[in-house]
Amino acid sequence: MTLKLLVTGAAGFIGSMLTLRLLERGDTVIGIDNHNDYYDPAIKEARLARYADHPNYTHLRIDLADRKAIEECFATHRPQRVVNLAAQAGVRYSIENPLAYINSNIVGFAHILEGCRHNGVEHLVYASSSSVYGANTTMPFSIHQNVDHPLSLYAASKKSNELMSHTYSHLYDLPTTGLRFFTVYGPWGRPDMALFKFTKAILAGEPIDVFNYGQHRRDFTYIDDIIEGMIRTLDRPASTNPNWNSDQPDPGTSKAPWRIYNIGNNQPVELMDYISSLEKALDKKADINLCPLQPGDLPNTYANVDDLVEQFDYQPATPVEEGIARFIDWYREYFQT
Repeated sequence: MTLKLLVTGAAGFIGSMLTLRLLERGDTVIGIDNHNDYYDPAIKEARLARYADHPNYTHLRIDLADRKAIEECFATHRPQRVVNLAAQAGVRYSIENPLAYINSNIVGFAHILEGCRHNGVEHLVYASSSSVYGANTTMPFSIHQNVDHPLSLYAASKKSNELMSHTYSHLYDLPTTGLRFFTVYGPWGRPDMALFKFTKAILAGEPIDVFNYGQHRRDFTYIDDIIEGMIRTLDRPASTNPNWNSDQPDPGTSKAPWRIYNIGNNQPVELMDYISSLEKALDKKADINLCPLQPGDLPNTYANVDDLVEQFDYQPATPVEEGIARFIDWYREYFQT
């Protein structure tokens, strides 16, 4: 069965890779992206060029905060399912520019929820983030833990999305699934992410800033593994948990058709080991500048993905060394280095 889907953030890293997969399997995709300049818009144009002329693809350059434009999009295209990936990204940027996150991640998300509510959407899948775990220190992070202590406005905006979607699931019986992403990397990635920055600096012979004195651990997850997990959750609308008990409430499920899942690699990697894999792929040593932990950052992320494994047979399969090597192959080709 083919589907008609709306994907927001369709020119972004994850959104573009998801769009390609959906088109390859025969779905029809309406893509939304505002092409902002948070990072170089040229890479967004290059991602989009890979499928812009596909007969089953329609691209709309609009902003989620533009209520009228979003209403017109839903009314005109009537998508069956929606994947919301558009957001103002970045933990550190949220410390300097908090209002950007309110407009995109909260106001914009409300417009998506309203569009789903009024147009009979069967399932909304949306991006949350590992950053919602905030001050939590119990590892691995589990969806069954409370997450009420975010450490950045970015994290708070993602937690807000989870709460807002629950309300719509409860009031309007809209199935919603939130995916908490854990450090996604790979070809066509974001230039503001560590792998991209490190690669550029090492090739230029410049030092790289390594925060928390290199003592970070991250659940680095290769893009193909992320997309596979997304497809599996998208194809099965969120269901209720008939055993949910208000006396012992489970934060990851509900009596409403609302679900939350961690989507990560479940194998945290020391940041210095990650850098070593990058040095190996580049055949060049990094000049490392050790720096203190940045405000809003989590020292470690480690995803418990048991629910995704049990319910969707999710099996991330790409080792970090292999994933980094693929990224470097793409980087050298794209930038002709």
